[in-house]
Amino acid sequence: MTDRQDAPSLGDVWEYPYLRSWQAGRGETEGRKARPCALVLINRRQENQTEVILVPVTTKEPATGTHFIEVPQIEKKRAGLDEQLKLWVICDEFNSDFPEQSYYFEPGGRIGAFSIKFTKQVQVQLVKAIKGRKAARVVRR
Repeated sequence: MTDRQDAPSLGDVWEYPYLRSWQAGRGETEGRKARPCALVLINRRQENQTEVILVPVTTKEPATGTHFIEVPQIEKKRAGLDEQLKLWVICDEFNSDFPEQSYYFEPGGRIGAFSIKFTKQVQVQLVKAIKGRKAARVVRR
């Protein structure tokens, strides 16, 4: 659970135990490992809750025909990611979480942040993935 000063912001990259949709489909409830995840959307709800949408960052090259965006060198640096690795943001699925009540946002778990420009590019790919599928592969935490 985070306090207000550690509250996730748009573009942040966090160490987060991302739960892949295929893992959730098998009945798993916890991500297998903490991985860098980009916070790409924030929805402030009336109940004084903040829903955040996170997409995973990976070293595994995405399959052809999927929605992703390669992380440029400058964005790796901004986000505190390993600049020597080839990295991609996967936009075909996402986790939804509520930082105010989540145990997954650890104090000090923020690695860095992508620029707003790059975050918008990720958002565009996410929207394309959702529209192309007519439904998102979302895992609610």
